[in-house]
Amino acid sequence: MKYYPVVFILLFANACTFSSKKAETIIPERKYQVTGSIERIDPALNSLISEDAEIEILASGFDWSEGPIWIEDQQALLFSDVPENKIYRWSEKDSLSIFLEPSGYLGERMDKHEPGSNGLTLDHEGNLLLCQHGERQLGRLKGSLQDPNPQFEILAAGWEGKQFNSPNDLVVHSNGGIFFTDPPYGLDEWDKKELDFQGVYRLLDGELTLQIDSLHRPNGVALSPDEKILYIAQSDAEKARYYAYDLDETGQVISGRILLDVSDRVSEEKKGLPDGLKVHSSGTIFATGPGGVLVISAEGKILGTIQTGQATANCGFDTEEKYLYMTADMHLMRIAIK
Repeated sequence: MKYYPVVFILLFANACTFSSKKAETIIPERKYQVTGSIERIDPALNSLISEDAEIEILASGFDWSEGPIWIEDQQALLFSDVPENKIYRWSEKDSLSIFLEPSGYLGERMDKHEPGSNGLTLDHEGNLLLCQHGERQLGRLKGSLQDPNPQFEILAAGWEGKQFNSPNDLVVHSNGGIFFTDPPYGLDEWDKKELDFQGVYRLLDGELTLQIDSLHRPNGVALSPDEKILYIAQSDAEKARYYAYDLDETGQVISGRILLDVSDRVSEEKKGLPDGLKVHSSGTIFATGPGGVLVISAEGKILGTIQTGQATANCGFDTEEKYLYMTADMHLMRIAIK
């Protein structure tokens, strides 16, 4: 496991330089390539995304980008490339570099199709948490994010003596509980699937509990701002849905419902299925799905779609919600948020 300061493919032009007598660092303004469009269904979308907002391509050339997480003290974004078994770091100042390799599979096989980390987030101490496809576990990166010799700590690797399928996405509750999904996407043909269901789990104070076992393909997971609702995306072409589960005062799932069914939007033209999702501080849900990123009200109404033109895996905000970052197949993208 190493950090590599290797610069990748970055798409920008017309960089401008500035001079100042102050000792502070000034980041040059860059003009990025733009793509896609915004589908506006409800006027409420205009309060979140300006009519002149553009989808920018920040970097490109990935196999399948996933799991973006903003690191505030570095003013940088980390995200996974699952098939390449890597985590990349992008910042406006330093462009792109490999942050961590390997990220999800620590063995020697070279023929695994999705060996790397998938969803990423930080715990309350600032440690990086990873859904590690290849090792079929929920892991934590030991030490600081600048540690030149990182090691992984296993937080959870199975349920009732049986190995997980391939933990996919995760979110941390204010009480420290970690919710994560476990679909089978990271399993290879030779892997033994030990569980006969695809679960949603919670890890709290070292105790693992199964919260949901009724979903066919649970994928992205997020919490409402008041932490009373757990949102889950189901990546199933025939039942392409977003679910809302009520939580009790301790953070346990008590009931659930279909928030939105988008099965009728699935098509060759609208690439992608429900995958990763994040919730804006307003309560609005930004959920990857058919066509790009669907913007959904807390009541389950589609306000519009950020049409990336790619099958879009996940998304995430910076701390101030100035931008929505999107991992869209081979690209890292962003769009300005009001």
